[in-house]
Amino acid sequence: MKNNHDDFDGFTIKIFLDEDSDYLAHFIELPNVSAFGPTPAEALIELKTAWELMKECYQEDNIPVPKAPARELNDAPFNVPVDPLLYYRLTDEASKAGMSLYAFVAQKLAGITRTDTR
Repeated sequence: MKNNHDDFDGFTIKIFLDEDSDYLAHFIELPNVSAFGPTPAEALIELKTAWELMKECYQEDNIPVPKAPARELNDAPFNVPVDPLLYYRLTDEASKAGMSLYAFVAQKLAGITRTDTR
């Protein structure tokens, strides 16, 4: 299954095998939005369903749907001079991942700075 980043509105997803040998998928930023499945792909499918239902509930209750932190920060300038070869490599990887360069680098930085809370 191809994971379309936009299916989850830019939220970061964590998938792990729990003690009952089920895969749990959840948003790092919204841990209360989660789903189980016998495989990682099925857990993602269930998470997509759970997220769509959560958004419907927010909308029915006239509550703004949460936005992923990375999307809220997209307007904030963050300029880092890098070697042209590194810039090319990052741009190429971002394109292959179907992401903007900004989102790709932000995701890379978040992965470096996060600690596993499991």
